Amino acid sequence: MLLLTSISSRAQRPSSTLPMASDEKVFLLGADSMSINKLPDGSEVRRVVSKVVFRHKGALMYCDLAIHKVSSNALEAYGNVKIVQGDTVTVTGDTLFYFGNTRLAKVMGKVVTLRDRKRSVTSTRIEYDMASGIAYYPNKGKILDAENTLTSQVGYYDTRTKISTYYKDVKLVNPKYTLTTDTLVYNSITKIADFKSPTKVISKDGTLVAKNGSYNTETGESLFRTRTTIDNPDYTLTGDSITFDNLSKKGYAKGKVVLVSKKDDTILNGDFGIYNGKKGFSKVWGHPLMRTVVSKDTLYMTADTLYSIEIPKDSLSKDSTSKAIASNGSKQQALGLTTSNKSQTPSDTTNRPKQLIGYKNVLVYKRDLQSKCDSLVYHSLDSNITFFKKPIIWTGKYQLEADTILAQLVQQKLRTMYLRAKSFVIAQDTLINFNQVKGRRITASFDDSTRLQRVFVEGNGQSIYFAANEQNKPMGMNRVECAKMTLNFKNNQVHRIQFVGQPDGKFIPPQGIKPIDKELEGFSWRIKEKPSKEEIFTKANFKPMPLPVVKESEKNKPPANKTLSKEVLKTKLKPKKKKL
Repeated sequence: MLLLTSISSRAQRPSSTLPMASDEKVFLLGADSMSINKLPDGSEVRRVVSKVVFRHKGALMYCDLAIHKVSSNALEAYGNVKIVQGDTVTVTGDTLFYFGNTRLAKVMGKVVTLRDRKRSVTSTRIEYDMASGIAYYPNKGKILDAENTLTSQVGYYDTRTKISTYYKDVKLVNPKYTLTTDTLVYNSITKIADFKSPTKVISKDGTLVAKNGSYNTETGESLFRTRTTIDNPDYTLTGDSITFDNLSKKGYAKGKVVLVSKKDDTILNGDFGIYNGKKGFSKVWGHPLMRTVVSKDTLYMTADTLYSIEIPKDSLSKDSTSKAIASNGSKQQALGLTTSNKSQTPSDTTNRPKQLIGYKNVLVYKRDLQSKCDSLVYHSLDSNITFFKKPIIWTGKYQLEADTILAQLVQQKLRTMYLRAKSFVIAQDTLINFNQVKGRRITASFDDSTRLQRVFVEGNGQSIYFAANEQNKPMGMNRVECAKMTLNFKNNQVHRIQFVGQPDGKFIPPQGIKPIDKELEGFSWRIKEKPSKEEIFTKANFKPMPLPVVKESEKNKPPANKTLSKEVLKTKLKPKKKKL
C-alpha cells in the first residue's frame, strides 16, 4: 500500500480524507468518481468524472470531467461547462481553464455565452476575470439586450459597471438605428455610447457621421467633439462640434458650421448654428453667409445673424410683411421672427413656405441685384424680398433708396419694387448723366431682362431726366415737380412721362445747365458702396473652393485613351522600304 501512487474512489461527495473547504482553495463539492495521482514532487492531481461540481470564492463550476491541480489551485474542465457566480452571472461553454489564485476563467467552445440579468455575451472564447467582473473575448463576439444587438471582433464587458469596450468592426443594431465604428465604449445602464474613431449612425431620420462623441442610444441625445455631419432628407448640418437631440430635433453646432436645406437649395455658413427641426427654425451667426439658388443664379447674403424659418401656409398671407410695415408693427414682427415661437408637429414642416432673414448689417449680391441694408426678409411662398431701415439697392445702372423697399420676383426674376417713404431712384445714362426720381412712394417695374421699364411716383414727386437725340447727343435737361407722375423708360432712357395734376417743370438747354441744377435734394451716387461677391466672402470669412488649374501645355493635349484613326494606324504600321 505504501508503494501506491494512485488512489481511486467512487462517491457522490468528496472523501473525508480530502482537505476541508476554504475560500482560498478550489474545492470539490461532488462527482460520481475521482482518481488521485501523486506526482514525484509530491503535488496532487485529481481526475473527477460525471456531475462534477467545484466551488471557489462563492462561485460554482460544473462540468462532465475535470483535472484538478491542487497545489497550483488550477482547474481544467471539459463537457457542459458552466460557471455560476452569485445570482447575476452565468458562463457556459465546452472547455474551462480556471486559475484559482487569480480567479481567471478561460472558457472555450463552439458557443460560449456569458449572461447576466439583462444581457448576454456570445463568442467562441471568453476570458472572465471573476475578481473584477470583467469579461473579454478575443474572437468575434455578440452582445444582446432587450433593445440592442452589438457585434465586434474584440470586446470587454464589465458585469458590475455594465460598461463595455469594443474594437474592430463594431456594429450596434437597434430597431431605430444602426451604428458602425471601430472603437466604442457603451454603458448598458445609461445607454450612452462613446466613440473615438470614424462612426456612422443610420436611422430613418437620416445619417450621422462623426469621429469623436457620445450618443444616447435611448433618447437620441448626442455630443460630438470633432467635425460631424448630420444628414437627413430635409437638411445637412455640419460643424466642428455638435450637440443634437433626435427626439426634439434640436441641434447646436459650433465651428465652421454648414447648414444645407435640400428643399430649396439653400446653404447657411457661420461660426455658430442652431437648428430646430420640429419648428423648422434655423439660426446662424458669427461670420454668417447664405447662398441660395434664384433663377439659375446664386444669391449671396451676409449679416450679423441669419435665420431660416418654415411657417404654415395659412399663417402668412402674401402681403403679410407689407401689412406689418403699414400697421407700424415691431421690427421683430415684420421680420417674422415671432413665428418661430409656435410649436409645430413634425408633419407641419412638410413643404412649408420659408422665410430667409438677415438681421443687422446686411449685404446682398446677385448678378442682377446688389443691396446694403439693416435687415431683410425673403419669402419663398411669393418670392418677395423686404429690405428694412434705409436700404439701398443697385440693379443694372439703377440705384434705389427708401426707408423700406419691397421687391417682388416673378419666376425668380425681379419685376416690381415698392419704395416706401423718402424714396429715391437714380439711373445713370450712357452720357454719364443721372436721371433722378424722388417722392414719398415709388413703384418701379422691370422687364424680363431686369431693366427699368416704368416708375410711378406718389406724393411730392420730383424728377430730373436728360434728353438726347437719336445720335445720343445731349439736348437738355427736364426738371419737373408734380404730386403724381409716371416715367416710362426705354433702353435705360426716359422715353415718356405722364403727370397727374398740374406739373411744375422747366427745360434747361445743355449750355444753361448748372451743377446745382443736376441734382435733386438728397442726391448721393453711392456706387462705391455696392457690395461685390468677394466683399461678402471676406466679411463672412468664407473661402470658396478654387477651380482646378489647367496647365497651358495640357490644354490641347488629346485624351490618353483616344482611339487612333484608321489613317493614322496605316501610317504608323506601314513598313519602311529598305535601301539596297
